[in-house]
Amino acid sequence: MTLWLRDQGQEVNHKRVERLMREMGLSAICPKRRLSQPQAGHRIYPYLLRGVKVTRVNQVWSADITYIRMARGFVYLVAIMDWFSRYVLAWEVSTTMDTGFCVAALEWALAGGARPEIFNTDQGAQFTSAEFTSRLISRSIQISMDGRGRALDNVFVERLWRSVKYEEVYLNEYQDVSAVISGLKAYFEFYNFERRHQSLGYATPGDVYLSESKRTCLERVDVLEEQA
Repeated sequence: MTLWLRDQGQEVNHKRVERLMREMGLSAICPKRRLSQPQAGHRIYPYLLRGVKVTRVNQVWSADITYIRMARGFVYLVAIMDWFSRYVLAWEVSTTMDTGFCVAALEWALAGGARPEIFNTDQGAQFTSAEFTSRLISRSIQISMDGRGRALDNVFVERLWRSVKYEEVYLNEYQDVSAVISGLKAYFEFYNFERRHQSLGYATPGDVYLSESKRTCLERVDVLEEQA
């Protein structure tokens, strides 16, 4: 921008252009290195998973955001995962980093009737917003947030991003948002119901999540019948 302005006859230096662009809120259209930024005034919740052994489905869910490149531009992707089974419960894409697409993914994940005991995220403004946390609080779900700079606190979703990008995104050149959605839909179906995980005894996330969820529901029915 500095060089372009000089070509137009403006006597400016880099620092002045940088300051003016900052004051006007102008920046390059590209994904930032840190996708989740804290928001002043938003409540930050403590990290609840230190030393916790995850032994069952719907004990811990987690969410995170990454970006997906297209031939021109990019979109943001949020996914919600069950930690025990690695099952992707919901995902959404957006061309902006607003809160809406994260809330939409959360509503999708909760629509089936299941809910976690603990929901873990980073401290990004999308996850600390009242629109997002109020939906967890209203369902008596404990909220856990990673410490800043501790990406490994949400390591299972980080591994999911690696799988998504190396097995789907980097193999394709999406031309538009509809192509991204189509590609991700097919991949997450494959990931949940065909891709076997060594850590799950070579079962698929869908095998583990759905069978454990069914067993839990039957156990609850037995308890209710005994109480009746």
